[in-house]
Formats: sequence, structure tokens, C-alpha cells
Amino acid sequence: MSRPTIDFSGRVALVTGGSRGIGRACCERLAEAGASVAVNYRSNETAARETAESVEAAGARALTVRADVSKEAEVARLVNDVQASLGPIDLLVNNAGIFDFVSHAETTTELWQRTLDSNLTGAFHVIWAVKDGMMERGYGRIVNVSSISALAPRPMSIAYAVSKAGMVALTQSVAEPLAAHNVRINAVAPGLIDTEIISGVDQTQLDALIASTPMGRVGNVKDVADSVLFLLSDLSSFTTGQTIVCSGGRVMLP
Repeated sequence: MSRPTIDFSGRVALVTGGSRGIGRACCERLAEAGASVAVNYRSNETAARETAESVEAAGARALTVRADVSKEAEVARLVNDVQASLGPIDLLVNNAGIFDFVSHAETTTELWQRTLDSNLTGAFHVIWAVKDGMMERGYGRIVNVSSISALAPRPMSIAYAVSKAGMVALTQSVAEPLAAHNVRINAVAPGLIDTEIISGVDQTQLDALIASTPMGRVGNVKDVADSVLFLLSDLSSFTTGQTIVCSGGRVMLP
């Protein structure tokens, strides 16, 4: 019996927050697997174009689309632009998000709302914009990028942790009604990953985090992108509604 391989030739992928870090790595891995890739970004057009150039260097079609996923009208335009240029969206990676490292005393209503709008409601907007088309075509794969902050107390990033916990619940709750239409939705919960988020972390704190990681290192964006690619591919054909933790063992699900 033949074993499934990762081949997205003829498929169209949308990666939100695709210009840098984990998003860029996902775009590159999808391109290597043959998908046409739409790179969504909110503000850094230069970085988005660099990602698109990397996608094209892998031999795939690329499109950059500016949109704030927290705004429903902008998401509608984003999806329409992608479909007009590349075709119907088969693969979605919800990666766009923001992060603030602040105490409870500094967690204002404005910060709370802005974080949930970007990280959680944004993912909802994009899923709702593509799911009906996926169901009609009988094919769709969605991966939400959550965080281990969803799985353990995070008193210095309360709004972020809640938004990422919501991503896990969103994944679970949407998976069941979509499964009958061959639309699978899963999540990845990265741990300490070498991105801009940790650039301002004090070295003493960073050393302590690494020491608490059984694998003894900081993860890299390709580690996460490979998990995302697995969940998008037929290698995970019997998996939906699940969250894969990619943390070097620092957080483990039961």
C-alpha cells in the first residue's frame, strides 16, 4: 500500500501574519510542497515581499495581501483578492497575532480587547470567510497557531494566554461540524521559539526557560512549520480538533 506524501501541487494556501517568523517559515514550507501561497501582512510590506520572493524561489506562485484580520471587512477583501489571483483557498494557517509582556496591573481593557480582536476574533473571521467554500468543494485544511501560553498560567501575558486558549477551543468546537465535509482543523501550540518575541527577553530569564525545557534548547521556526505542514497534509488524515504541542517537552498534554 502506498504511503501518503506531502504534495500540495495545485493547492492554494493562505498564511495570515505570513511576513516573518513562524508565518514566513510556513509559507516557505508550503511552497516547497508545491502550493501557491498568499502571504498576508498587516504593516511590514517589505518583509512580506521578501517572503513572497522566497516562495517564488521555491518555484511556487506567491501573492502578498495587506489586511488587518481583526476587521471583518478587510478579511472579506483579503479572501476575495486571494481567490481572484490564485484560486479557491484549500489550506489556511491562522498565524497572525500580537503579544504584550505586561502584568495584571498593566493589562488595560484596551490591551485586552486589542489582543483578543487580533489573535482570536481574527482567526474566527478568516475561518468563517473560507469554510463554506471548503465545505462546498469537499476539501479544506486549517491550522490555528496557538501557544503553550494557552495550557499553563501566564500572569505576565494574561490577554495573550486567554486569546491562545480560545484558539484551542475554537479548533475543537469547529472541527466536529466541518469533519463530515472533509474539512479538518487542528492547532499547534509552540513553546519558546527563536522569533522577535524573545528578542527582548533578559538573558537570565531565557537561560531559565531553556533549563526548564527537557530538550535543552530554544525551538526554531522550522520546527513549528513542520508541525503545521504535517497537520495540513494527508499524513494526518485521521486527525481533527487536536492541538500538537511543539515545546521541546516544556509543556505536555495528558
